[in-house]
Amino acid sequence: MTTPQKFRIAAIPADGVGIEVVEAGRAVLDALAAASQGRFTFEWQEFPWGSDYYAKTGRMMDEDGLDQLKDFDAIYFGAVGWPTVPDHVSLWGLRLKICQNFDQWANVRPVEFLPGIQSPLRKADTTELNWVVVRENSEGEYAGIGGRNLSARPGSGEVAIQSALFTEYGCERIMRFAFDLARTRTHKKVSSVTKSNAQQYGMVLWDEVFTSVAADYPDVETESVLVDAMSAKFVLRPEELSVVVASNLNADILSDLGSALAGSLGLAASANLNPERRFPSMFEPVHGSAPDIAGQGVCNPVGAIGSAALMLDHFGLHDEAKAVRHAIEVVTGDGVRTRDVGGTATTREVTAAIISNIAS
Repeated sequence: MTTPQKFRIAAIPADGVGIEVVEAGRAVLDALAAASQGRFTFEWQEFPWGSDYYAKTGRMMDEDGLDQLKDFDAIYFGAVGWPTVPDHVSLWGLRLKICQNFDQWANVRPVEFLPGIQSPLRKADTTELNWVVVRENSEGEYAGIGGRNLSARPGSGEVAIQSALFTEYGCERIMRFAFDLARTRTHKKVSSVTKSNAQQYGMVLWDEVFTSVAADYPDVETESVLVDAMSAKFVLRPEELSVVVASNLNADILSDLGSALAGSLGLAASANLNPERRFPSMFEPVHGSAPDIAGQGVCNPVGAIGSAALMLDHFGLHDEAKAVRHAIEVVTGDGVRTRDVGGTATTREVTAAIISNIAS
């Protein structure tokens, strides 16, 4: 008899609608496990960290939180941020603390156009569009290097310095990740996003490394595009895109643009990967905590459920990941949608429809 695979997952719903969408994703994964005839199981441990925890303790997570998380197989994250806590405190105190300390250097954000979801792009009505943004997730503009000083000066005398960090090592590993991913896709192409005309040090290094790495992948088409031009390309010529690799800030912005073009940030999934598996990887929807609709049961669970599918792929459960993605497509195509994408269904109704489709 085959020993069941057991995957230990740390759930961190955190703030706002994160609580609702993590519940939805867990329901889908538990349904898959129940139907697996004992092939695999998920063992969950939920952590109460987030803005409410900060209000009680002055911390976004336990002081030894990283030690508590390091032996899990994966982390399933909701969303962070609440009006009572400054955004930089909540982000750096939880999500970025996990990403950076666990060297989750590859952030993967697919841009997928689902059936039944109206895109603001007219081209999406007649053209098959699908690309993925690969974000350097450990350095760049979010390296956290800088500081504030001279606050004692009279008037407006304080100075803030925020430095971007680009290393040859960091650039090369994310670019090789992007090229390896491109080799698995029908359109084998990597588009590098740069701003080397204005950022003459960090982004010039980025360009040089891209040229060097590309030489090792002669079978993959390449292009290097300035970030402002790439923003336009997302709108005007998205059919030319396959894998887009960009720095931390540029990819963050562009991936949100891609998700909006697909119809809603609520649809967007992401994976924060430590490809070497020295630390657990973290899977989360791209959307924020949405305080305006939190607790109302109307938020879109598709991004979180899609992130669960990325986690299944990480576990080697590729057939199950495909089943989840197929179920999402069927459900949106059937018109079971939350209000952010023109529907009337609740979070739980969408989740139940996805589970029902997988079961059938």
